[in-house]
Amino acid sequence: MSNVSIKLANLSKAYKVRPKRDRGFLSGKLLDLLRPASGQHGEDLVWALRDLSLELKHGELVGFIGPNGAGKSTLLKILARITKPTSGIGYVNGRIGSLLEVGTGFHPELTGRENIFLNGSILGMTRKEINSKLEEIIDFSGVEHQMDTPVKFFSTGQYTRLGFAVAAHLESEILIVDEVLAVGDAEFQSKCLNKMLLLTGEGRTILFVSHQLDMVLKVCTKAVWLNGGRIIGTAEPKTIVSKYEHWVNSSDKMLPVV
Repeated sequence: MSNVSIKLANLSKAYKVRPKRDRGFLSGKLLDLLRPASGQHGEDLVWALRDLSLELKHGELVGFIGPNGAGKSTLLKILARITKPTSGIGYVNGRIGSLLEVGTGFHPELTGRENIFLNGSILGMTRKEINSKLEEIIDFSGVEHQMDTPVKFFSTGQYTRLGFAVAAHLESEILIVDEVLAVGDAEFQSKCLNKMLLLTGEGRTILFVSHQLDMVLKVCTKAVWLNGGRIIGTAEPKTIVSKYEHWVNSSDKMLPVV
C-alpha cells in the first residue's frame, strides 16, 4: 500500500451565490435560465478553495490553521465526501472517520449506543467488529449513563464526547477533527489529544483544525496555513504558527512567503 494518505491536486471549490433580487422560487428559476452559465459571471461565484495541492502521509498529525472563512472546514468536508470539489482532485487512501460538527453522523432519535452501531455500519464494519470496540468507546466517552438515551437529549459536551469516542475508536485509517473539541472541558481535550497521538503512532493520519494554536504546537507533526481558500504555507508547526501569529498581529496584513 502506498504511504500517501491524502493527495490534493489543484483542488478548488466554488459556491454560487444568488443576487439579492432573487426573492421567489419561480423568479429565481427564470433568472437562472436567463443568466450566463455558472462560471461566466464572476460576481455569482464565491471561491472557498483555489488550486490546493498537498500530499500527506500515513501517520502524520496535521494541524490546519487560518482565520474564519479561510476554507478549512470546506476542505475537510470535501475529504469526508460530504461535498464535491468544483475542480481538481482530492485522493484519499483509506476509510475516514470524521468529527466535523457537533452531532454530525448521529441520528437524533437513536440512542447513543444505537448511533455507535450506525456509525460503524457506515464505515463498513460488521456487528461483531463494532461490539469488540463498544465498551472501549463507551468508557472513553464518559457518558455511559446516557448511552441508552436518544442523543437529541444530549448536551453539546456530551455530543462531542461521544462523537470523538466513536470517530477515534472505529476502524478508520484517517480521522478528521474540526474545531468541535473547543467545546469540551480541559480534561477531555487533553484526553482527546493523547488519543490522537496514540493513533498516529499506529499509522493513522489525523487532520486537526483548531484556532487554539497551543494545541497545534503540542501535538501536530505538520501544520498547514490556509487563507482566502489558498495554502499559504506547509511546514513544521513551530514555523507556520510563528509566521501566522506575526501576520495576525501585523497592521498591513501582507501575507508572507512560507
